[in-house]
Amino acid sequence: MKLPALSRAHLAFAHDVSMAALSFVVALYLRLGDDAWVWWDRLDLTMATALFTLIAAPIFVSQRLYRGVWRYASVNDLMALTRAATLTILVFLLLLFLTTRLQALPRSVLLINWFVLLALLGGPRFIYRTLKDHHRSRQRAQGDHVRVPVLLVGAGDEAELFIRAAQSPDAEYKAVGLLSSRGQRVGRHIHGIDVLGSTEEMAEVVASLKTKGLAPQRLVITDHRLDGSEVRQLLDEADRLGMTLARIPRMMELKDGVEERVTMRPIAVEDLLGRPQAVLDRAAMEAMIKGRRVLVTGAGGSIGSELVRQISDFGPASLVLFEACEFNLYAIDQEIAVRQPGMELVPLLGDVRDSVRVNAAMARHRPDLVFHAAALKHVPMVEYNPDEGILTNCVGTRLVADACRANGVALMVQISTDKAVNPTNVMGASKRVAEKYAQALDLAESEGDGTRFVTVRFGNVLGSTGSVVPLFQKQLAEGGPLTVTHPDMTRYFMTVREAVELVLQASAFGIGHPAYRGKIFVLDMGEPVKIVHLARQMIRLAGLRPDVDVKITFTGLRPGEKLFEELFHDSEPTIPTEMPGILVAEPRAADAAELGAAIAGLEHSCRLHDVEAVLAGLGSLVPEYATRPTVPN
Repeated sequence: MKLPALSRAHLAFAHDVSMAALSFVVALYLRLGDDAWVWWDRLDLTMATALFTLIAAPIFVSQRLYRGVWRYASVNDLMALTRAATLTILVFLLLLFLTTRLQALPRSVLLINWFVLLALLGGPRFIYRTLKDHHRSRQRAQGDHVRVPVLLVGAGDEAELFIRAAQSPDAEYKAVGLLSSRGQRVGRHIHGIDVLGSTEEMAEVVASLKTKGLAPQRLVITDHRLDGSEVRQLLDEADRLGMTLARIPRMMELKDGVEERVTMRPIAVEDLLGRPQAVLDRAAMEAMIKGRRVLVTGAGGSIGSELVRQISDFGPASLVLFEACEFNLYAIDQEIAVRQPGMELVPLLGDVRDSVRVNAAMARHRPDLVFHAAALKHVPMVEYNPDEGILTNCVGTRLVADACRANGVALMVQISTDKAVNPTNVMGASKRVAEKYAQALDLAESEGDGTRFVTVRFGNVLGSTGSVVPLFQKQLAEGGPLTVTHPDMTRYFMTVREAVELVLQASAFGIGHPAYRGKIFVLDMGEPVKIVHLARQMIRLAGLRPDVDVKITFTGLRPGEKLFEELFHDSEPTIPTEMPGILVAEPRAADAAELGAAIAGLEHSCRLHDVEAVLAGLGSLVPEYATRPTVPN
């Protein structure tokens, strides 16, 4: 019959107090031998032992010795025991000095007592763990035939956590070897599991394990420093060797007193495309946002909602959510209300194309910072509806920017896209006009203390509206085929979290560096990815075989699409910054008043839904777009 946890803690406390009393007597005997009983009469010995024990008891409790479980005794427990023993000796020494000036006791007794107390407290704990480990080892030996053999990538702390967790008798996996992702520690071992080679030697290691009857069925990544290209290589090699690929969570918590099963999660698309995290200046971001009034347009969209989440974490004085979609506004409002209870949150249903609504929102809520994420960004949809796309992307941006100037906003951040570079579609060209207007206003305000306009340009965001990844996931769920427009199509990708972090980083950096007025901040997107390769990897991640279980078909370029996206125009000198992950482009400047008048003309044509006039006006504003491109067959 098992004792309740509270009773076990009481038993452990009683054991430790008893050991404290015994340690004092043993230390005195070890120092004086049989003379210990002569040195002090029995009354003094009893009182000294009782005093030592009374001092030890509250110290043991204060050091939290009874929250752990002996079965999981570790180095942390040893450190706690050492602190408890040391404090007990020091307090006892102080009291003896104050009362007897240490005349009645040899000083070396206290040093001996420290070692004895530590041995009596720690010894039973580690003997108990050794016996339990031996029992669990026998259970594992009996149950190994049902456990999945895995090969671990990484030979660091996280691999050690996985191996320890896998020692549970009911674990589903057993580690049969380790691969060093950095080529280090080969020939060494962790808890008896050998580091068999580097990741480049995976094929040889797997072949060697097969000859021993330990063929791994799964490759598990424990090293979270691997970037996307390395994960893609591991996926390809694991697939070739007949293994699936998984990884452990970034934080695998094994708390004292809790038995946890070995947990793994499938490799996600973000793992294949991710890069090492850029160093972020969170202090600068917080200084920009904390205590300020902030308004986000398009607050319910993929970028806007992530902006709202991250901004809310920095403690703004108020946060205005401006969104045209009722459901998206409701969803993000509910989420932030739970995430940041007590924050002043204002959900406003409105369209950036409505000048009265935009100006009223600015005038009433007086934001210090405006993040303009509202946009129509699905290339084929905007291509088929150019007047609507231009109304939102060009006219909406002008209305928001002019309202910012009129209402004393300190900073407006314009979210742009790589499709604005050498655009072949209406969406890209409309975003280029928005970039030019924000740039022109930023230069126009350079002589005074007016609104700063910071433009941030980046590529595709995983999971965003119009992204290829959700489409592939839907097609996979339906059994395929996966549709790719062209075998050579490539795109830049970034996770929404990383994109927004860098947007905030660039915004804070832009405020602090007036020399970058009128320039465009471009996020470092890493290397472009071939869409067909991404499709094949997603099929493999689903445990299927490309072209066998799931087909890939090519549908041809859609209206306005191009094979390669660019982050910089040929005429934009690229300027590096001291901020990792952020570059600067210096595009051609335009006159704010002339550009504003041209956009007003575009607005008139859009309101009349005169598509030919709209496209002609757009071509005059973006010469590199010129005319509507021919749609490829």
